[in-house]
Amino acid sequence: MRQTQTRHGPTIAQVALIGLFVTALVTAQLTASKVLAFELPVALPITGAQLALPGAALAYALTFLASDCYTELYGCRAGQVVVNVGFVLNFVVLALVWSTIAAPAAPTSVDPGAFETALGASTNIVIGSLLAYVVSQNWDVIVFHRIRESTGPEKLWLRNIASTASSQAIDTVIFVTVAFAVAPAVLDVGAVLKPDLLLSLIVGQYLLKLAIALLDTPVVYAIVSLVRSREEGSAEDASTA
Repeated sequence: MRQTQTRHGPTIAQVALIGLFVTALVTAQLTASKVLAFELPVALPITGAQLALPGAALAYALTFLASDCYTELYGCRAGQVVVNVGFVLNFVVLALVWSTIAAPAAPTSVDPGAFETALGASTNIVIGSLLAYVVSQNWDVIVFHRIRESTGPEKLWLRNIASTASSQAIDTVIFVTVAFAVAPAVLDVGAVLKPDLLLSLIVGQYLLKLAIALLDTPVVYAIVSLVRSREEGSAEDASTA
């Protein structure tokens, strides 16, 4: 008599998606201090001919791709767990980086000042990025799931684009406003940027993030389709074993 075998523990897909999410999240923290500048072929009304954004933009965009795939495959609750555990892990990364900066350097070490400049994000950046993260990522998971409840399993493209585009807008506004205006004014650390420059940063960052949200939709479809086909095949094999 054949017995149905129950799978125990996480699947390869779950580990891979969580790994991608955490890897991108940590990379975003470590690359946030570099400001990127992209020249445009034409000048836009607000940003001009150059888009300025933090180096973490691409890595951070991957976190939304990973969380959308995870939420689609394993549900809203599972997606929120990943997002909020990731929020706590942000503090672990910061503690490890700051403790390494504070520790004494050996004579053969790289220049401690250069090391701190490269990896030690300012208080304003940290506050802005953490607040933007916890709000926008939870929004992304909730909106993604609500659209799925309304439309059913079809229209993955709609919930991926709508959830990511709206959450990236929230993330960008919170991060830029808090990091470059609110935190400097309240904490008296750094300069408060003028409103026109703040708007330029917000628009510039969001345009790139929106482009990524549109371009990553085929990737989301490919990942979800691959995972479902493999997991359904594994379940069939287990039931006939």
